[in-house]
Amino acid sequence: MLSKLVKSAAVIALTVCSLNANDFNAGAEKDRLAVIKYLETKFADPEKNRNTFFPYSTDEELKNDYDKNLKHNDFAIGSYSYSKDARSQYEAIKEMPPYEDGIEKGEELYNKKFANGNSLATCFPDPTVGGTYPYFDEKKKELVSLTSAINDCLRANGEKEWNTKKGDMASFQAFIAYSTQEAGKKFDIKIESEEAKKAYENGKQYYYTQRGYLKLSCAECHVQGAGQRVRNEKLSPLTGQVTHFPVYRLKWDELGTLERRMSGCVVDQGQVPPKDESTQMKELLYFLAYMSNGMAIDGPDVRK
Repeated sequence: MLSKLVKSAAVIALTVCSLNANDFNAGAEKDRLAVIKYLETKFADPEKNRNTFFPYSTDEELKNDYDKNLKHNDFAIGSYSYSKDARSQYEAIKEMPPYEDGIEKGEELYNKKFANGNSLATCFPDPTVGGTYPYFDEKKKELVSLTSAINDCLRANGEKEWNTKKGDMASFQAFIAYSTQEAGKKFDIKIESEEAKKAYENGKQYYYTQRGYLKLSCAECHVQGAGQRVRNEKLSPLTGQVTHFPVYRLKWDELGTLERRMSGCVVDQGQVPPKDESTQMKELLYFLAYMSNGMAIDGPDVRK
């Protein structure tokens, strides 16, 4: 009898542990589904939803320049998903994408030998991992972004670390993104511990907190403000916001990393951005990446 009780207790304990492990992402998943529902509702019919979501848009604009009945995966191309005029320009540029040289250079960097005989291929034997970063390293109890993982590899092999915003870093990430896209993989960010859950919550808090002298948050532009016009551009949505990086931005005239874009956006809000390999930046990217879970990797890409 005692043996049976011990076995039963063990089974219950294992079951509870399993349930608890599965619950670490419950709040994050609720957040993700809520944003998807919000955006799908908002863009079901922008003209009809003017009073609710588009109080500052003109009737003509809502009638002629917005697509409607958009669904989750449509948002992967950002504001081009609902702005007809911007999408036509985007599609024209994509016919001869300006980032192809970057992919080729990234592949060369992947195979280039370090002084010690190793290479980036040693650290990243599978280059189709673009949809798994940032991840929470349960042994080190810290987040690892793709940018920090690349520089960690370089540093560990006695090589000089790269600029985190452009150049070789952006080219190598373009190769990683392209390889992941070719493999047909999707974002699959895990939250499997209390520490990982806390990191996600910190990133979420940063995204939704007003900061700087303008008292703006990321969410004001990319959740409530998604689709609204600022000067001649429509703001992109939170969902799918990171699926296409690195990007060749016409303003930059070169490829740039996700950290570069995040830093620029934070500066535009009147704030001082976190350092690219800081915990705060990784937490923000962790939140953003989780919110794109289930969406295909489509980088590198082009943006204005």
